Amino acid sequence: MDYITVRELREQSGKVWARIEAGEEIVVTRNGKPFALLLHTEPSEVEAAVRAHRASRLGAVLQRLQTQARRSGASELTDSDIAAEIAAARAQTDAPAAAAPRKRRAAASGKGGAGVGRSR
Repeated sequence: MDYITVRELREQSGKVWARIEAGEEIVVTRNGKPFALLLHTEPSEVEAAVRAHRASRLGAVLQRLQTQARRSGASELTDSDIAAEIAAARAQTDAPAAAAPRKRRAAASGKGGAGVGRSR
């Protein structure tokens, strides 16, 4: 596998395409970081290749999440621990939302709203 820059790809695209068609895999870099992977595929294999690539990426993400869960202790939580965490989070987010409608109702009824129901 070889690495080339976006600039090299733009300036030498014919050579790059020939290398890919010959079976080489090329990583394109942008600002020194991997940006894209170029590899040859047959038209009849494109869908299968994309699915395999997505499955591989998903597996890597799941592995990272599992590692983080083990490190943080989250992998040791029971179902009831998780349910309690969810309930606590919902209670925190629902509390401010429950107060807002009361303020609107007071303003709409003419009580407490700035200038509502006042005569000059």
